[in-house]
Amino acid sequence: MDWVEKVLEKIREWVERVIDTLLGNPQPQPAPIPVEDGSHRRR
Repeated sequence: MDWVEKVLEKIREWVERVIDTLLGNPQPQPAPIPVEDGSHRRR
């Protein structure tokens, strides 16, 4: 039954990572900067 303990430990680690990701302070993503490519020129 040692494998059951190993599986439970892996599940605990995974759950901790998911909770940290959801409740942690994620790095803010940079705002997209519009770039004019010349194909949409105004007349």
